[in-house]
Amino acid sequence: MYYVYILASKRNGTLYIGVTGNLVKRVYEHKNNLAHGFTKTYNVHTLVYFEYHDEIAGAIRREKQLKEWRRNWKIELIEKKNPYWKDLYDEIR
Repeated sequence: MYYVYILASKRNGTLYIGVTGNLVKRVYEHKNNLAHGFTKTYNVHTLVYFEYHDEIAGAIRREKQLKEWRRNWKIELIEKKNPYWKDLYDEIR
């Protein structure tokens, strides 16, 4: 199983979109600044959205699609499933 996920710095804050085969491990790495780069630099640690895919190719296509979306579309997607921008990390552990 593969996951496309969105992290946020805060409600309506900076967003990061990624893809992984191990969501729990990857979000843990982001939260603990073990993943160097964008999320560490901009303090983007809150898991606000994720979806799963059976195949890596489909997950990568979806990740690229979401990255091309307008910001307000991404926010609408998040708020459909997570209207309060709750950190979903505890739900997946």
